[in-house]
Amino acid sequence: MEVRKTTPQDLPRILEIYGHAREQMRRTGNPTQWGDSYPARETLEDDIQRGVSYVLEEGGDLAGVFMFTLGDDPTYQLIEEGAWLNHGPYGTIHRLASGGTAPGVFRACARFCETLAPNLRADTHADNLIMQHLLESWGFRRCGRIYAEDGTPRIAYLKPVRPY
Repeated sequence: MEVRKTTPQDLPRILEIYGHAREQMRRTGNPTQWGDSYPARETLEDDIQRGVSYVLEEGGDLAGVFMFTLGDDPTYQLIEEGAWLNHGPYGTIHRLASGGTAPGVFRACARFCETLAPNLRADTHADNLIMQHLLESWGFRRCGRIYAEDGTPRIAYLKPVRPY
């Protein structure tokens, strides 16, 4: 699976991918994490413009999408019911979604991000059992609870990739 920066021309397919992901979340007992409209088109356009949106291609089709940034993430400043494993530099994975057309979207995203940062952070909703399983099976460790921009709680994860 190939990873590349998202272009504005990818937006129609990305919107389909997020629609599929929201439906999958509803079917698996996680109806509120992304609701009916997250992420907003404007958020995705901003991610593309800032160069932090990536797509995963398989056989010429966009199979997944995610946002990845390096440096401090404001939502990770306060952590409760635990602590970060370390305070080294990190990259953050947000808004990872699969279109359901190819296996391995999470694995390809994680492998790509591991090449860019000595630590990876991510978070997910308590009802998102699929993402919790994926993170934990890839070596991410639960560190505590953080709060998303909208104030809702999330389980915070960190994976040390290499010494910094």
